[in-house]
Amino acid sequence: MDLPKIILASASPRRAEILRTAGWRFETLAVHIDETRHDDEEAVSYVKRLAREKAETAALRSTGFIVVGADTTVVVEEQILEKPLDGYDAQRMLKLLSGRWHKVLTGVAVVDRKNPTRVEYQETEVKFAAMNDDDISWYVNSGEPMDKAGAYAIQGLGARFIEGIRGDYFNVVGLPIRLVYELLQSTQTGADGE
Repeated sequence: MDLPKIILASASPRRAEILRTAGWRFETLAVHIDETRHDDEEAVSYVKRLAREKAETAALRSTGFIVVGADTTVVVEEQILEKPLDGYDAQRMLKLLSGRWHKVLTGVAVVDRKNPTRVEYQETEVKFAAMNDDDISWYVNSGEPMDKAGAYAIQGLGARFIEGIRGDYFNVVGLPIRLVYELLQSTQTGADGE
């Protein structure tokens, strides 16, 4: 099955690796948008809005290709955990996650000039093992948590703290590939946008 070449509106090596694993032809086009969450903005609205803004910004700078934007966040007990501000913030987040289930939400937007923009999201639940202070300090000092929503990487050193997962693993890494495929199929068939 021939997949259309896309522009990935992201500099994330994790998202690029997922596309390569799936055999997808793509180019990356990193874009910078204001990722400040609006007052009282819920997690689903937040990730969908950022995914759309990333894809639309990249589409203005590219020609002829379908653009995919994505944004991921972590939610635990109604608290949205974005990327940590510093090591102390990463420690705070990991203490919140320790021994609990949480949700990982990724918004995905597909922009194709010939069809309406499509925006959806994927939700996956992840269970963290209990972490003691030494575990948390070691992990934060590794540097891995610093550019990750929720302060961990399931595909990296953080894997040792994951007890369970319900849903799409690739969503937790940052790009729910099945959802991308479904959105591209619906966009190619001219399905109605959001």
